[in-house]
Amino acid sequence: MSKINNVRKRKWWFKILLKMMKGRYKEPKFVYLGEKIDKGAVILSNHEGTDAPLSLEMYLDKPVCMWGAHEMATGLKNMYKYQTRVYYHEKKHWNLFLARAFCLLASPLTNLFYRGLDLIPTYKDGRFLKTLRQSVDAVKEGKNIVIFPEDSTNGYLEELEGFHFGFTALAETCKKKGIDIPIYVSYFRKKDLTYIIDKPVYYSQLTANGETKEEVADKLLKRCNELGRMQFDKEAEEVIEEKQAQA
Repeated sequence: MSKINNVRKRKWWFKILLKMMKGRYKEPKFVYLGEKIDKGAVILSNHEGTDAPLSLEMYLDKPVCMWGAHEMATGLKNMYKYQTRVYYHEKKHWNLFLARAFCLLASPLTNLFYRGLDLIPTYKDGRFLKTLRQSVDAVKEGKNIVIFPEDSTNGYLEELEGFHFGFTALAETCKKKGIDIPIYVSYFRKKDLTYIIDKPVYYSQLTANGETKEEVADKLLKRCNELGRMQFDKEAEEVIEEKQAQA
């Protein structure tokens, strides 16, 4: 039985790097609509470029493992190719020449940063089974798995257009291991630095009526977009903060 670890552990040099980045990535206001994230859960979030991942890595006080494209975790050469063509050109719509020039500096720095992350590489082939095995082991250790499932074919949009189904494969794998994993849907709203985190829903609840993976993904996609549109007045925020303090 793996020992449950509920404390963030980072290498000393990575802590220094994160402190240096606080000028660019300000701490968001975390708004929980239910119980706070604890351990052994899946967190689904929009991507919002680098802002959502780094906000969770820098400011969430619980241990997390993030799913990330394997190209970003398998060496500088692969990272450079992925960042230039996929991330900056296809998703952020940069000019390809500009992306290549920028990444001559950005990719080495990003590579250093990724060495400090607790990252689980994802694949689009049979190696995805390795992703699932590593993720289940992390859940058993008490870590939370952060997944950015949005379909970003047209870039990172405020209104998400689709969810990929990978997280349902993880939930199914956990189910076979006797783990009914809680899922927190969340939305990072960059314009007002607000991270809205919904109350957890267990995978067994999402599939209680025989829902397919497509139906589960569509339901959580709609909920994610709903979170992004939520507005909170001062009184509502005070009530939420009071409930969090009592939790």
